[in-house]
Amino acid sequence: MIKCVHRDGVRVRCCRPDPCFPSERAKRRKRRASGCTLTPGRSGTAVEDWGNLPHHVVLQIFQHLSLVDRARASSVCRRWNDVFHIPDLWRRFEFELNQPATSYLRSTHPDLIQQIIKKHAQHLQYVSFKVDSCTESAEAACDILSQLVNCTIKTLGLISTARPSFMDVSQSHFVSALTVVFVNSKSLSSIKIDDTPVDDPSLKVLVANNSDTLKLLKMSSCPHVSPAGILCVADQCHGLRELALNYHLLSDELLLALSSEKHVHLEHLRIDVVSENLGQTQFHTIKRSSWEALVRHSPKVNIVMYFFLYEEEFEPFFCEETPVTHLYFGRTVSKEMLGRIGLNCPRLVELVVCANGLEPLDEELIRIAERCKSLTAIGLGECEVTCSGFVEFVKMCGGRLTQLSIMEEVLIPDSSYNMEQIHSEVSKHLGRMWFPDMMPTW
Repeated sequence: MIKCVHRDGVRVRCCRPDPCFPSERAKRRKRRASGCTLTPGRSGTAVEDWGNLPHHVVLQIFQHLSLVDRARASSVCRRWNDVFHIPDLWRRFEFELNQPATSYLRSTHPDLIQQIIKKHAQHLQYVSFKVDSCTESAEAACDILSQLVNCTIKTLGLISTARPSFMDVSQSHFVSALTVVFVNSKSLSSIKIDDTPVDDPSLKVLVANNSDTLKLLKMSSCPHVSPAGILCVADQCHGLRELALNYHLLSDELLLALSSEKHVHLEHLRIDVVSENLGQTQFHTIKRSSWEALVRHSPKVNIVMYFFLYEEEFEPFFCEETPVTHLYFGRTVSKEMLGRIGLNCPRLVELVVCANGLEPLDEELIRIAERCKSLTAIGLGECEVTCSGFVEFVKMCGGRLTQLSIMEEVLIPDSSYNMEQIHSEVSKHLGRMWFPDMMPTW
């Protein structure tokens, strides 16, 4: 505000602060109160003083950094170093353990690992270990697990990025390390230990200490676990909502245990049906009544089955109605088996067939469209379907097919449709633009 005053008979113009416009001093005072300051830059303009950012802002930035970058950032100033040690920053952590000779991936530095164990083990809650194909990496993961004695881990994941290196570790070493976590955590809710030498006694320790909190257990390809071992988990962990295991662990008793009144509704059951060598594995049959009991108790359960079998080994499957919702065939599957699926899998939602042979699957697909009213996704690889048969299948399914992944070489032109016409006809029945795939997308 400009005002004129008279001093010794002389008219003088002076400036007084306008209450509607804060002064620079007031602005600086406000910035200091908020924790941020501006310092003059080289060009004379003001720039943000990053060292005075509020803790919660720095914490948000740190949560998006890798461990190495986070450690480097912590050396910028004392305030940032304080944020580096805030417990919230260490709730979730992934240990990456790779050997330079066999992996190009960056590994968590040993010094940082020791610092984490020494200062932040009690803060860890969501922990995973990602290891390469070397046994040394898996052994290092076990060594770290053995030191987590003052932790309250809620989720634990052991991930092999290449071949299952945990299987090369001494079973006693692995079980001893895993038991440390099972005994000390007391609140485990999610465990992913696929391709590991976990055994029945260690599962009993898990149940004894975490039965009230366990909700998810994934343990496919764990050869040292027996049907009795997994049954013990189902009997005691009534809050279990998701379970993944190999078919040899599946039993009528297990399904009935998951269907008991004490048990919560199961949401997801994944079953891997795998045969490494033809004729070496005998596959049993699950009773229809056991499946029905599970679906009565958990009507919305997703039952996912991955098949890696030889054609001769499919005999025990789908002879009776089976409430599977998602089916994936990684090897060749016969026309007869696909016919059974159309007859006995009314809850089917998704079907992926990587290979079939040189006989058209028109009749089988049409039967699946007729009987599987919930089917929304299908993928076909090395198979054959006539264009007319495929159009009929799509017409019967209609717009409910949200995913339709069909390799171009699967479709056989006939007298009704050629390859130029097929995409427009299918698009019309789907209600959206569709083209065959040039490569698998599943």
